[in-house]
Amino acid sequence: MIEKREFYINGAWVSPSVARDCEVIDPSNEEACAVISLGSSQDTDKAVAAAKAAFDSWSTTDPEVRLGYVKKIREIYAERAEDMAQAISLEMGAPIAMSRASQVTSGTWHIDNFITAFKDIEFIRPLGPHAPNDRIAMEPIGVVGLITPWNWPMNQVTLKVIPALLAGCTMVLKPSEVAPLSSIVFAEIVHAAGVPAGVFNLVNGDGVGVGTDLSTHKDVEMISFTGSARAGAAISKAAADTFKRVCLELGGKGANVIFADADAKAVERGVRHCFNNTGQSCNAPTRMLVERPVYDQAVEKAIEVAATVKVGSSHEDGNHIGPVVSAAQFDKIQGLIQKGIDEGARLVAGGTGRPEGFNRGYFVRPTIFADVTNDMTIAREEIFGPVLSIIPFDNEEHAVEIANDTIYGLTNYVQSQDGARRNRMARRLRSGMVEMNGKSRGAGAPFGGVKASGRAREGGVWGIEEFLEAKAISGWDSDVN
Repeated sequence: MIEKREFYINGAWVSPSVARDCEVIDPSNEEACAVISLGSSQDTDKAVAAAKAAFDSWSTTDPEVRLGYVKKIREIYAERAEDMAQAISLEMGAPIAMSRASQVTSGTWHIDNFITAFKDIEFIRPLGPHAPNDRIAMEPIGVVGLITPWNWPMNQVTLKVIPALLAGCTMVLKPSEVAPLSSIVFAEIVHAAGVPAGVFNLVNGDGVGVGTDLSTHKDVEMISFTGSARAGAAISKAAADTFKRVCLELGGKGANVIFADADAKAVERGVRHCFNNTGQSCNAPTRMLVERPVYDQAVEKAIEVAATVKVGSSHEDGNHIGPVVSAAQFDKIQGLIQKGIDEGARLVAGGTGRPEGFNRGYFVRPTIFADVTNDMTIAREEIFGPVLSIIPFDNEEHAVEIANDTIYGLTNYVQSQDGARRNRMARRLRSGMVEMNGKSRGAGAPFGGVKASGRAREGGVWGIEEFLEAKAISGWDSDVN
């Protein structure tokens, strides 16, 4: 049993103010694999006080010095890659090969991209030629509370901690209590990099406790949260009384629009993307919209692909999907699969219950529904499991209507060989991101959505500027460096 009860506050590992143990469950076998502590308001207060005390010095540190610390974090992160992979696989069930190849490297990717983007940040900017003695100062917002989820732990931690450090903010990180082990490794990395005491702090806890404490704390200037729309709404309300900036990256119900002229790999690509990370990604293309002339063919292809998707323990090497993260998630997904059956969708792959050969662990059968209508529960709610809904459409206008008929707006996808149509679709789809013909967004592109998917923009220059505020200054002496 791993014991990690301490919090990282003011540059040291400290015991919780009040003992409150929380078991971390290995989703592959439903057994406790670690124990952490859940923090109290006293622990949050200590961490925030440390961050507040460190802010004046850190915020005025030369940006190149802050960049140097981030480069050191990047170096040590690479050295600790296997520790990180093992922690993520154990705590949230990502198969170890996937954890090494995708989970850990998502953090490396973001750190590298922020290092590249940082050169484009002007902390003192001219307003314009019409006002030669005006300047815009981009200044760190202050102490920030960072609340991260369990599904892509290092993806989200690096998307928040690294730009906050570069911007000159000090911070308190609260990772998910479901998957806290990787963030503890990350705190060890920050400490080893020599980041000054108080700049980065970590307090484990749940949303009701530490999450609320951060959201309502008078000395926290900003909350950056990734998680469910329900929790995002609660955080926004909790933060309102202290006039915080609230950056939310929430759920999704992505439409993958496949036209009749799509390439031969479009359906397979869509199914595998939906099932990646056992469907536990907010940007998963969980609604496959298929033009009617190729609809039946697409359904058959999807069935064929689903049959090749293997399910296995997170501790076994190989190319398979693992369990979902928890009993609560397993039960929710099972209920939604049953709801799809009850509401008349045609089950063509998978279904309720565990896959054959499993009687323990939170394993879900890769599931596909055909003949789904957009008013069905499985087309409306974010399932967060390996469940795909296939919906037919008649023409471009109809596809746009279905795709946009959702409370969410994170990522949509378009598959077509017609460039003009792709461009039209990209502009008309109501989402923060659109990916077309299987091409991923480039390095430094902002990640974020609209509507109930939140309004944050994480990554690249946009991600750093989330943590900065603009100050307008007149009468600037341009003759002084």
